[in-house]
Amino acid sequence: MDGKLLARIGAIMFVAVAITATVIELTRKDEPATIPSVRIVQPERDPLREEQRRCQQLGQKAADDAECLRTWAETRDRFLGRASSPFSSEGW
Repeated sequence: MDGKLLARIGAIMFVAVAITATVIELTRKDEPATIPSVRIVQPERDPLREEQRRCQQLGQKAADDAECLRTWAETRDRFLGRASSPFSSEGW
């Protein structure tokens, strides 16, 4: 067979497959997606989180701030699951 003939046959087959896939996709009946009703819940006020934000805004000065050092220690304890005194009971 001639190379041009094989190329033409290949191109015709490709177009036929593309048209078939398009027709199948267009005739498919999708059920409309149902959007579940989601209730957005605001988390309770977290004093530790607020103090972390304050320390973040201090930048390099936070390394010298005693409250930031205590906040980071509490965060580390909370992350590692260590028992520590509750952050909110200290007047935050």
